[in-house]
Amino acid sequence: MDLKEKTVAILKQYDVGTRFSYLPNLPKASVLIPLFVRDGDVHMLMTLRSLELRTNAGEVCFPGGKRDPSDRNDVDTALREAEEELGLPADQVDVVCTLFPIMNKSGLLVTPVVGFIDASFSPCPNPAEVSAVFTAPLEFFLKETDHSSYSSAGMSGLLHSFLFLDPESGSYYQIWGLTAILAILVSVLALRKKPEFEISFNSDNPESYFQHNLNKIISKL
Repeated sequence: MDLKEKTVAILKQYDVGTRFSYLPNLPKASVLIPLFVRDGDVHMLMTLRSLELRTNAGEVCFPGGKRDPSDRNDVDTALREAEEELGLPADQVDVVCTLFPIMNKSGLLVTPVVGFIDASFSPCPNPAEVSAVFTAPLEFFLKETDHSSYSSAGMSGLLHSFLFLDPESGSYYQIWGLTAILAILVSVLALRKKPEFEISFNSDNPESYFQHNLNKIISKL
């Protein structure tokens, strides 16, 4: 079994399927977390949002956005947004799993969709939405180096921030907030390793933490 097959088999164990279909009709969004294998390591593709955008301008994120009425499900949303933002055709994404939905700071219920893409994929970013595209190895998001954590009033659990130097462009990117949490989560699950820093969820059973947070939010609706 090669590295991609091994990683896919591991991540499929965390697919939530329709387990969260009971949730109330909240505003929904999805992000695609594109993975690929390069030089014996699993990497993830990330984007820098355009400064022209009204929300979260200039922030690092995964391709994604709000659910469209034409989208059949969360996977459709993630794939459509990735094609619009990066020119990534849906049929070039090997969807592996959907993970636990998480409420973002704007009140959207965000579902992460994990998929593998070919390492040779060359993005064609839409400049109205994306100003840069880069990739980072999953191992980076488990290291204490270039990592910091902090707490925020009204937020449950630690928040995280990374400063990543892209070796290809020489640019530095700050990765924080929900994007950092998702990067840590996928890295923990895929590599079956605990980070060198403290995290708020149990790396052996992360769903319980995110389920608890969702229940708290729903109880206030």
